[in-house]
Amino acid sequence: MKRLLIPIFLLLFSLPVQAFADCSTTACVDVFTENNQIIITAKKGNGGAATKKTTVVAPKPKPTLWFPPKPKPAPTVKRTYKARAKVKKVVTQSINLSDRLIKMVPTSTIAYQPDFEPLVHVPVIFWCDVPSFFQSRVTIIGEVIDVALRPGFLWEFGDGTFMQTTNPGAPYPNQKITHTYKQPGTYVVGLVATWNGDFSHQGVTRAISGTIRIPSFAVITVVSANSRFTK
Repeated sequence: MKRLLIPIFLLLFSLPVQAFADCSTTACVDVFTENNQIIITAKKGNGGAATKKTTVVAPKPKPTLWFPPKPKPAPTVKRTYKARAKVKKVVTQSINLSDRLIKMVPTSTIAYQPDFEPLVHVPVIFWCDVPSFFQSRVTIIGEVIDVALRPGFLWEFGDGTFMQTTNPGAPYPNQKITHTYKQPGTYVVGLVATWNGDFSHQGVTRAISGTIRIPSFAVITVVSANSRFTK
C-alpha cells in the first residue's frame, strides 16, 4: 500500500498550480491555436450558483408593563409581550464570468522581381508582405492580455529547392531572398509561414500552445534569353 501512495503523492506535487485553481478569486486565462486561429479564453468565478444566507435578528427586549396598586387592595397586573425573532434572508450571487475571443494573424502574399518572365541563370528576388513581428492587446472580462507572435518562413521554389528563414524578404535593392533557375519553365512557388509566440497576463508570460501554419502560392514563368548573333 505504501508503494502505491508514493507515486500518487509525486504525481500531485508535479502537477502545475493551475490544475488546482478554481478561478474563483483570480481569472484563469489561456491562449492557444485552433484551425490556424488564435483562441483567447478567460474565466473567473466558481459556477455562478446563488448562495442564500439566513440571518436571525434578535429583537430588542421590551419593558414589562407594571401598574401600581389602587387604593383598594387589588392584584398586581403584569402583561408580558412575547418577542418574535425576525428572520432576514440575504441572497448573494457569486461572480461567474467567461468569454472567448478569436484573433487572426496576417496572411502572406508572394511577390518577386522581375515580375514578368524572369530569365534563367539570373537571380529572382522573392519576398512576402508578412510583418516580422505581430503584437496584439485584448481585453476580456476586464483582464488585459498581450499576445506576441513571430513568424518563420519555409520557401519552396518549385524546382526541388527549399529555403528556411525568419526574414520575410524585401524587393531590390534590399533583397534578402533570391533564387536562380537553371531551366526555363513554369514553376509553382510555395511559402509556409509558421507562427509561434507567447502571451502575458498580470506580469506572467507563458508560451502559446500550438502553432499556426499559413500557406501561400505563386506561379512564375522563367524563360530563356534570346540568342543574338553578331558579326
